[in-house]
Amino acid sequence: MFLFKKKNSKEIISWSFYDFANQPYTTLIITFIYSAFFVNYIAPNETQGTFLWANAISVTAICVGLLSPVLGAFADSGGYRKFFLIFFTIICSFFTALLYFPNSGDIYLALFLVVISNIAFEMGTVFSNSYLVDLSDKKNVGRISGTAWGLGFVGGLIALFCCLTFFDVNIPSDVKLINVFVALWFLFFSLPAFFFLKDRKKEKLSISNIILSFKSISITFKEIYKYKRILNFLIARLFYNDGLVTIFALGGIYAVGTLGFSMREVLILGVVLNVFAAIGSFTFGYIEDKIGVRNVINLSLIILIFATLLAFVAPWTNFPKETFWLAGVLLGTMIGPNQSCSRSFMSQIIPSDKKNEFFGFFALTGKATSFLGPLLFGIITTLHSQQFALLSVVFFFILGYFIFNRKH
Repeated sequence: MFLFKKKNSKEIISWSFYDFANQPYTTLIITFIYSAFFVNYIAPNETQGTFLWANAISVTAICVGLLSPVLGAFADSGGYRKFFLIFFTIICSFFTALLYFPNSGDIYLALFLVVISNIAFEMGTVFSNSYLVDLSDKKNVGRISGTAWGLGFVGGLIALFCCLTFFDVNIPSDVKLINVFVALWFLFFSLPAFFFLKDRKKEKLSISNIILSFKSISITFKEIYKYKRILNFLIARLFYNDGLVTIFALGGIYAVGTLGFSMREVLILGVVLNVFAAIGSFTFGYIEDKIGVRNVINLSLIILIFATLLAFVAPWTNFPKETFWLAGVLLGTMIGPNQSCSRSFMSQIIPSDKKNEFFGFFALTGKATSFLGPLLFGIITTLHSQQFALLSVVFFFILGYFIFNRKH
């Protein structure tokens, strides 16, 4: 096993388990269970619920886009990466557990808790991603990143099985308990990362650290045009990640609202998608090191475009649910490789002395306009339908593909 051949294998495994720890939050809270629960139980109706949930995801995206480069630069100059990783993990877990309390009609309490927990989740991911530069080299970055993503989907899969076994998602009180379960899962399986990951630079907190952080990010903003390869990639990812964010935030809602999935069917869909996501992440982590990260990103985008179009036409077919299942399997298979390879590609092209800061920009481009996808989805749903809203996802994938392949 390649992970155990490196001197820092303990850190690699601990870092990989952070993906295992945090994936159930995305799977159960944002994508499949709590999103559908909010739309169908807490919100007054499906249309308004979809619009409000989409806006909550948009608010999250804007906040993360503003915070991530600044805190990334701060971590680079002061060595506070591990502190921020632990801090945001605890905040996410705490506010996720508080989702137990909102009842039907408690719209803004539920949205407030989701926004805070989701911001903390995304910020923790920023600092987790930045460790990849320290833990890998060009020969194994694909395998390490892909294995971590795959392990993350395994975590999501096991969490889904636990929910199927111990909770009834058609009973509101059980859905509330799932939030507590996710919070405890995240906190417990993050412990290896808390104990074994190391910061490469330790400095005392001082005003000079803070000033240096803002100077560093200011200089990077002014000079980023010099990093043309990085800039082009970040712009491309800015758009195709909008499509992924929209799928994560509204995929379960689309299955329930447009195709008539029950909550249990949505949960089973989540299980199947996580199985194929794990397979895709593990498999393409090795393929990436053989054929190159660019080729895998391109392949993933082409399949994501096709799968989303298939989900769009599903309601018009003779077998709408079966067609959507096929689309879901294709989406699940390629979501992991797309995200993993994007992280790998970024780790290969950034300056070594700006890893946290540039991963802050990586998060910025993942979030700076990612409010647009959910926002457009919500607006188009209000004006027309969820089905036609899905075309906004296709648009973002296509735009990202062409920008990524633009010569510079």
